[in-house]
Amino acid sequence: MNIRAIGLILLGQLFAFMGQAAGTDEFPGRKSFPAVPYIELEELHQKRDKVIIVDVRSAYEYDTLRIKGAVNVNVHDSGFLDAMQKLRNDNPDKELVTYCNGRTCNKSYEAVQKCRNIKINNVTAYDAGILDWAKKYPQDAELLGKNPVDPRKLIGNDKFKEHLLDPKKFDSMVANDNVIVLDVRDRFQREASSIYPGIDKRAALDDKAALDKYFAKAKKDRKTLLIYDAAGKQVEWLMYYLEDQNVSSYYFMHGGTVAYYKDLRKQFAP
Repeated sequence: MNIRAIGLILLGQLFAFMGQAAGTDEFPGRKSFPAVPYIELEELHQKRDKVIIVDVRSAYEYDTLRIKGAVNVNVHDSGFLDAMQKLRNDNPDKELVTYCNGRTCNKSYEAVQKCRNIKINNVTAYDAGILDWAKKYPQDAELLGKNPVDPRKLIGNDKFKEHLLDPKKFDSMVANDNVIVLDVRDRFQREASSIYPGIDKRAALDDKAALDKYFAKAKKDRKTLLIYDAAGKQVEWLMYYLEDQNVSSYYFMHGGTVAYYKDLRKQFAP
């Protein structure tokens, strides 16, 4: 083999390595879960009718935006493995494909790993997530129960960031008479602590009646909604419902109560 041929082989290997590294950076979970098999967006779409697509997020996220025809099995629920075993038993010859929010979300990998640990086989992670799917295949997605999805209604990071306030700014607005402070954490998170006792209202994300009541009041009284959750993640999905209900003035606490208490520790650290 001549020197030029060797050089071309080495160059090809270098490009392959660079491509793998770039893919790993784009999908960090692939590095954290190297044993978990994954499927790309286009391939899943081609075989969507031949597999069981499993949304492993919370019921609230699933109800907001999902792949059409997907079943919901929350990876963090105690009955997750039993539900996945039933899916396997009912569909012995079909691949189970898990998905979550996007490229930096690890839930799809975690779901596959949990299944592999107890020998539930033929389970694969679709790790590009729901947003990439809805953007490319809106006819095969559902937004707030409607199909097809209008791509113009998909919320990007830039629009979401327009409604974020850092904890200090959020805190400075709480005492204003023209705001309604809304705690949308679940019952267990709220029982652990309340950061605005006597001021904030409480409405869990799955309590549509309570949310509707405060949304209607904010619109009627022309007040701004100040909304916070535990870690600043769930409010992004709530934004779809706020927009659908034509609530124009609202902000979220960036990072939720996790960021709030982190800032407090910094302020009072010796």
